[in-house]
Amino acid sequence: MNCRFCNQILSHEFIDLANSPPSNAYLTTADLNEPEVYFPLRLLVCQNCFLVQVDEYKKADEIFSKGYAYFSSFSTSWLAHAKRYTEEMTKRFGIDAHSQVIEIASNDGYLLQYFKEKKIPVLGIEPTENTAMVALGKGIESIIDFFGVALAKKLASANRKADLLLGNNVLAHVPDINDFIEGMKIVLKPQGVITMEFPHLFQLVKNNQFDTIYHEHFSYLSFTTVVKMFAAHGLEMFDVQELPTHGGSLRIFAHHQEDKSKSVEYAVQSMLNAEEKAGMKTLNYYSGFQEKANRVKIDFLKFLIEKRLESKRVVAYGAAAKGNTLLNYCGVRNDLIRFVVDASPHKQGKYLPGSHIPVVKEEDLRIAKPDYVVIFPWNIKEEIVVQLNYIREWGGKFVTPVPILKIC
Repeated sequence: MNCRFCNQILSHEFIDLANSPPSNAYLTTADLNEPEVYFPLRLLVCQNCFLVQVDEYKKADEIFSKGYAYFSSFSTSWLAHAKRYTEEMTKRFGIDAHSQVIEIASNDGYLLQYFKEKKIPVLGIEPTENTAMVALGKGIESIIDFFGVALAKKLASANRKADLLLGNNVLAHVPDINDFIEGMKIVLKPQGVITMEFPHLFQLVKNNQFDTIYHEHFSYLSFTTVVKMFAAHGLEMFDVQELPTHGGSLRIFAHHQEDKSKSVEYAVQSMLNAEEKAGMKTLNYYSGFQEKANRVKIDFLKFLIEKRLESKRVVAYGAAAKGNTLLNYCGVRNDLIRFVVDASPHKQGKYLPGSHIPVVKEEDLRIAKPDYVVIFPWNIKEEIVVQLNYIREWGGKFVTPVPILKIC
């Protein structure tokens, strides 16, 4: 395999999570009688640009199909994050009714709705038809397509260029990352701003977040590598912010290299220095991660088996992709976890891929009165604990398996 960015031949393994089905390939009852397809889930690191990446065993158009089950609007904390972003960007860059905001991977309009409320022209680009249809229902103009050079040229020729071009948790999902970044260059106005948010590879390694690895995440990104990738396409990083979202993310700010209207903030060099000091520009930094994941696997299985032998009732909350990675790596099935609760009606009544654990409504939790609730989306643990705090009435406890097993 060659590096997605620099085309270097890859030979250094970061982690091997064996085989698993795509993390968002939820199953219907009828699907349970059909063969299930598993793909290798192995990451490699480039010794040249240090891009950590998964081989494209599963094609992007198969992952992001019309049956895609992730809808952003079902997380209240994520909606609050999106609204804060809208306020910050309009104030900082003077985005108003005369501006054009374009979001790549706009999902169900969770973010653009807040710009629309301010009478700011918006355009969403979203490859999954079912989520885009929800955005259209909110009155948010949306193009159902994958973003890249071809679409960017169409938009540019129609004079649909962006003053603010944004994408949250999409940069890691792109199989052809050079085509994607070049497309952003094309569709950005001369003094326009790009912002992208993505989980920080530094936090993944530091906090053992191996469960955030899945087939639809083609790349795992450091700031150092992203700076190189953007520079190769004539885009300059002028600011970076650390965010608590998704276990620790970066928000990057970029503009055309020839745009001198915005100065480069100190935070850019500071982040580059911090990553170099941590060793992220050496292969040694990426060693030993496999054993950290193995430790979580052993501890989680030990907990589940002990509780099974004690006849304790264990369920889970959050039919999240990260939960599916954890379950399939550990080999957990529905004999150890009875069901998983999820707020999204698009997941309820279905089954988790691989483990075949049924997805149910929250009322099933109240009826079952389990002894333990395993929280899969640990990045919104506080939100979930507040929401489900009533389980303590019957002595219920919360469990988080990552980065280390905790019971509270």
